[in-house]
Amino acid sequence: MSEGKILLVEDDARLATLVCEYLRHSGYEVIHESRGDRAVDRVLAVDPDLVILDLMLPGEDGLSICRRLRPQWSGPILMLTAMGDEVDQVLGLEMGADDYVAKPASPRLLLARIRALMRRKQPAADDRSRVVVGSLVVDLAAREARIDEVIVDLTSSEFDLLWVLAGKAGKPVTREDLVKELRGIAYDGLDRSIDVRVSQLRRKLAADPRHADRIKTVRGVGYQFVPEP
Repeated sequence: MSEGKILLVEDDARLATLVCEYLRHSGYEVIHESRGDRAVDRVLAVDPDLVILDLMLPGEDGLSICRRLRPQWSGPILMLTAMGDEVDQVLGLEMGADDYVAKPASPRLLLARIRALMRRKQPAADDRSRVVVGSLVVDLAAREARIDEVIVDLTSSEFDLLWVLAGKAGKPVTREDLVKELRGIAYDGLDRSIDVRVSQLRRKLAADPRHADRIKTVRGVGYQFVPEP
């Protein structure tokens, strides 16, 4: 039984072969696309469980692909960026990527990040299936959030962030805990991915004025989801 279907968008033939073979050996079905200008159509046609997207591609770059893809597809996107290029990493998250791995990435590290993202797609073995905070309902089984029964358009990582924060409404959650929960790694004091995701989530919740200020920054600690009065 396949662990899931992955679409790899990568123009480096040697790297693509290595990644495809490693992931197939690990139980995944892998489809390879080498051109950026075919990526969006390929994702929509294949509808994979996860997309691995290189930043530099012929025809169209990864950031542009992410920006065009997000309104049409909400699955997890793992972006491959240059080693230590924080600007590209942050831009990737702002365009809708769920996580990033710096190249050259070891296949084992890539596999670990893939598994972390894929696990989040499955409902956890948790007694709670929903979190209700006033007019906001966060449904883990359906992986959707609703305000007065209107679905909030969230990416996979935005939903996960909301699930964690809303589930601890009224309590501050540290950046360390959020990075560990959402990325599966230790917080190094420099990781900006959580801050980018919080900014995106705030913007989407603010479409309803009642929820414009629901996520409070706790200086020196992290973030807190504010319950409705």
